[in-house]
Amino acid sequence: MSTLIVTHTSGLEHDTGPMHPESPDRLRSVLKALNQSAFKDVPREDAPLATAEQVARAHPGDFFAKLQAIIPTSGSRHIDPDTVVSAGSGQAMIRAAGAVVRAVDAVAMGQARNAFCAVRPPGHHAESSRAMGFCLINNAAVGAYHARAVHGYKRVAVVDFDVHHGNGTQEIFWDDADAFYASTHQYPFYPGTGGRAEKGAHGNVVNVPLPSGSRGDVFRGGMRDEVLPALTAFKPDIILISAGFDAHKDDPLASLGFVEADYAWATAALMDVATNVCGGRVVSLLEGGYNLDALGASVTAHVQTLKDH
Repeated sequence: MSTLIVTHTSGLEHDTGPMHPESPDRLRSVLKALNQSAFKDVPREDAPLATAEQVARAHPGDFFAKLQAIIPTSGSRHIDPDTVVSAGSGQAMIRAAGAVVRAVDAVAMGQARNAFCAVRPPGHHAESSRAMGFCLINNAAVGAYHARAVHGYKRVAVVDFDVHHGNGTQEIFWDDADAFYASTHQYPFYPGTGGRAEKGAHGNVVNVPLPSGSRGDVFRGGMRDEVLPALTAFKPDIILISAGFDAHKDDPLASLGFVEADYAWATAALMDVATNVCGGRVVSLLEGGYNLDALGASVTAHVQTLKDH
């Protein structure tokens, strides 16, 4: 078995407008990185459409219908000052969630050792009833709950190393004793959540806030001392990675100092936990990352580690 890449060209049609940092060029940069010769033998699939039932596990009620209803037939529309939808956003968001569903299926059924979903829009700021922060559907939560509903994986975990705290995933998992969320992130910073005292209703949330200017050694220490032991003790049946690369030293939207080797290290460490507790089952999905060169290089390091470690 090998790593599987799941993606879809509809992610390029989610038009956020000129100068918006969450642009189609982000996905182009990622796909260019994954087209390097090092990945020529890595299988890849087009993402399917997520179903309303799959989305509703993370976003109950009429959230999905309301979200679809605000997608314009032309032009663009702002959900909030940061979050823009265009005519192509409906397909992109459903394929992004569908990519994670397909990746979970492939890993659960032994069709792939692990998987990386090269998708946009990102998802970890999307709460159960609110799209925000560039995010429409919480792709990681959709995938985690699909793993539970379809494959019987009772205990699901999401580990998030995006520079921004994944308030949406935390909110969705907060009252779920069998859903674990851990995040390393710059703090204080957008979206304002992610303090160390936020532990979930069942002690199922681990936040490791990193001061502005923190470099990879601080990140690795937080992962080693706090995230990895808690994740191991939780003993998930599958681990999803919210892989944001905007903590990179060259990213324009934040002030941390990670380099590619830090992402490779974290990926390997999470894979080691997965090997020990859940048969190596790992599904990773793209979140942030806004310097195109740094994003491509970081994704290269991340997926190379998924493939070779």
